[in-house]
Amino acid sequence: MTEVVVYSRPGCHLCVEAVQALEALRSRADFTIREVDITGDDSLHRAYLERIPVIAIEGEELCDFFVDEAKVLERLESPGYG
Repeated sequence: MTEVVVYSRPGCHLCVEAVQALEALRSRADFTIREVDITGDDSLHRAYLERIPVIAIEGEELCDFFVDEAKVLERLESPGYG
């Protein structure tokens, strides 16, 4: 099963909204969601602090700040995913 990763940090309202949007998409595609707290890793913190939430699938960053539902679904339905 494909895993969608959400790079986030505690107290981020956009991160909460992104996870909620992804949870709603699970009715249209089969995937799991894993949140990664960037505050526990200095390199992740530097890379993502100004962009969170960042949504990635198999290492490919698809969107930041907000979930682009069409882009996520397109990627999940592409050959080689899932």
